[in-house]
Amino acid sequence: MFKLTGQVALVTGGAKGIGKGISQTLCKAGAKVIIADIDQQQGAATAQKLGCSFKALDVTSREACRNVIDAVIKDFGKLEIVCSNTGIFPQATLTKMTEAEWDQTQNVNLKGTFFVVQAALAAMRKNGYGRIVITSSITGAITGYPGWSHYGASKAGQLGFMRSVALECAREGITVNAVMPGNILTEGLAAQGEAYLEEMKHSIPTHSLGKPEDIGHAVCFLASKEASFITGQTIIVDGGQVLPESPEALL
Repeated sequence: MFKLTGQVALVTGGAKGIGKGISQTLCKAGAKVIIADIDQQQGAATAQKLGCSFKALDVTSREACRNVIDAVIKDFGKLEIVCSNTGIFPQATLTKMTEAEWDQTQNVNLKGTFFVVQAALAAMRKNGYGRIVITSSITGAITGYPGWSHYGASKAGQLGFMRSVALECAREGITVNAVMPGNILTEGLAAQGEAYLEEMKHSIPTHSLGKPEDIGHAVCFLASKEASFITGQTIIVDGGQVLPESPEALL
């Protein structure tokens, strides 16, 4: 079950972090993976390491998203799985946040999702089949953290977007779902500092941080043919972080 042998999968933001974990898991499941990322050097290196393909992509460009998906169709003849994973999470408290900082986060995280999914749907509708998985977050939709109001807004926005798009293509063999990671140990999370990492560990019932592959396994399930009756839904992958009602519950 949940084998993706021969299926063509595009992972945006796949050069490192969660995207790399998703790409690695899809490869292991047998998919032909194309990593798309704005970081060409890191993206190409990751693709070479995993034995998959790479394409340069700035998700804030609608034309670029369409061109990359057209190129995938030309190279592979089809596109069955799209993981819209590209995201940034710069920190800025609301009192100090600039309009440019707000716009950049929305453009990459939310508008980028819109462009990628819109282009993917156009390709998938021709074949009457597709699996779209969006990387959202527990931050914004369920939890909050000081300095990430722009990030939280973009991640909550992705879920509202997902639910409506899922309805629009529900009868066409295309599902649209999301994974909601908690604290996953990536390069970006490590950059928040050791104090932050320790704080997060103590807020998680498992007292551990997640691995990028943990998100990849959830994506692999949602991308499978067996998940055909699941659409417009979310899977939280957070080690139980959103569960406790009080600090005592973590003891």
